[in-house]
Amino acid sequence: MDLTHPDFVTRRQFFTTGRNLLGSAAMMSLLGNTLGTGPALAEANPLQGRPGAVPTHFPPKAKRVIYLHMVGGPSQMDLFDYKPQMNDWYDKDLPESIRNGQRLTTMTSGQSRFPISPSKYSFTRAGECGMWINQELLPNLAKKADEICWMRSLNTEAINHEPAIAAMQTGNQVTGRPCLGSWASYGLGSMNENLPAFVVLVAIPSNREQEQAISARLWHSGYLPGEHAGVSFRSSGDPILYINNPPGVPDHLRKRSIEQLNELNRLSLQQSHDPNTATRIQQYEMAYRMQASVPELTDLASESKHTFELYGEEAKKPGTFANTALMARRLAERGVRFIQVYHNNWDHHGNLAGRLPSQCKDVDRPCYALLEDLKQRGMLDDTLVIWGGEFGRTIYTQGRLSRDNYGRDHHPRCFTMWMAGGGAKGGTIYGETDEFSYNIVKDPVHIRDFHATVLELLGFDHERFTYRFQGLDQKLTGVEPAHVIKSLIA
Repeated sequence: MDLTHPDFVTRRQFFTTGRNLLGSAAMMSLLGNTLGTGPALAEANPLQGRPGAVPTHFPPKAKRVIYLHMVGGPSQMDLFDYKPQMNDWYDKDLPESIRNGQRLTTMTSGQSRFPISPSKYSFTRAGECGMWINQELLPNLAKKADEICWMRSLNTEAINHEPAIAAMQTGNQVTGRPCLGSWASYGLGSMNENLPAFVVLVAIPSNREQEQAISARLWHSGYLPGEHAGVSFRSSGDPILYINNPPGVPDHLRKRSIEQLNELNRLSLQQSHDPNTATRIQQYEMAYRMQASVPELTDLASESKHTFELYGEEAKKPGTFANTALMARRLAERGVRFIQVYHNNWDHHGNLAGRLPSQCKDVDRPCYALLEDLKQRGMLDDTLVIWGGEFGRTIYTQGRLSRDNYGRDHHPRCFTMWMAGGGAKGGTIYGETDEFSYNIVKDPVHIRDFHATVLELLGFDHERFTYRFQGLDQKLTGVEPAHVIKSLIA
């Protein structure tokens, strides 16, 4: 007898996996058929019944998320964190009392000086909330100031891109954990059986001077079931690799092949109970259904003239940020839970004045259009839109100092992000930094707090929203303290 076969379990394994069985049976016998179907629970968990959903802890304000990640770290003092007093500090060294021994990257740690480089751009107050915004570069986004929740005090420990973007996406600087999109897919389930719950779009910037690597490690499901990993749509060619049948293979034969293959996989699953096999079955079936749904999704012929007037003509060009923003709306409209968008080239170590305008031109009108489009369709109230990078930039220059052009190094101590819709409190300006935009002086928001707040908007208590793995109840916010920022929630 082969006692290593998966069908054989030890006594310890049996009692570990079945420890709650008798208690659950007793509870069901006492409650009859009311457990999980009563009106009180239905009201508390309006997403119950969605395929794959787990119970929410309270009614969610957001049903879906569109996360716009600016890869590289946008310069907060050149966009949102107005510091006019820095003009008087031009070419003076950053005081040691401000830097206070902070760890630096190897790109500036060898500099003999840390000369202050004030922003070359002018700022204007926007909206009733009075948010200072660089309206030279973001004139359209400024129109939405009162609908946006501004967070100027984000902070993280990571100072280099790989660990910083991993921490921002997964809650941990070490790769391999589930990302926020996978947690949302796991918790909320699917609203469209013909599309994945979690989709990734990578926009191509108009300027490609200094891009960072982007790979599937950022949308991996980690220890969550594989079906919750992000599905990446390509910006050119077929949206999904192998979405079309090979030459000479008709649709009915493709369908029959998948059915036969999955029969074999189900036989294997009965014997091995391997979750990867279950995921493979689900993926084959989803891939076949996507053959019909994806071409319709990516065909923009049904979009009105008004839509392209809103997003601009760039929206007709696959791969542009405008096209990606429009695709994000179409995905959200069709029930995709989490749409992760990446826009590269925000790593401004040099030539900031040369590249920042093109980056802002890429995203300014489409971000405004996305918010307006969702609002006009009645979707903004339950769609959470997030914008931000993995860290900020330094007030001192990297390399040669110039009033007209300069570079900035990575800065994790403070940076700006924003949210809109989906229960975020519009017109809120949260957090303050010192006059150097270097340290937080009021209302810090660690990325763990940010994640906890997003989960709250999705209906989950971050402390109780867990997944059992390696004997521990794992969670997005990890083991260190995290706090929901109630002031950010409408």
